[in-house]
Amino acid sequence: MWIWLGLAALALIGELATGTFYLLLVALGLAAAGASAWFGMGLEWQLVACGVVLILGLLVLRKTRVLKKREVNSARNADVNLDIGQTVSVEAWSEHRTARVWYRGAHWQAELASGQTPHAGEHVIVELRGSTLVLKPAAAPR
Repeated sequence: MWIWLGLAALALIGELATGTFYLLLVALGLAAAGASAWFGMGLEWQLVACGVVLILGLLVLRKTRVLKKREVNSARNADVNLDIGQTVSVEAWSEHRTARVWYRGAHWQAELASGQTPHAGEHVIVELRGSTLVLKPAAAPR
């Protein structure tokens, strides 16, 4: 019994170090095996208890979508990409809705966001596509 509970404690320590839910499930399964050992069940039933708790825990986590990765589009997220929301000045747009802008000490290729009317002036970075800045006007043209 103490071996199972000691292994469960090690799994919990590993869970705290990694931050995943998988080692928490392992710890719960090992604790269930320790509880079945405390009730005097044989080794095979201890292993079954461990496996059943692991599988049930995994099914619960998948059903509640806790394990689903939350995808973050870094090209549009200002929390990930500090360029989003910065202002640049556009002197003129080409017929292809592109321009060259001076930003952070270098010339960048810029593209007008879809649905926007091209005009010179201040623009805000709304997305990065590779090394191309996607811009929208900072204010409505006068």
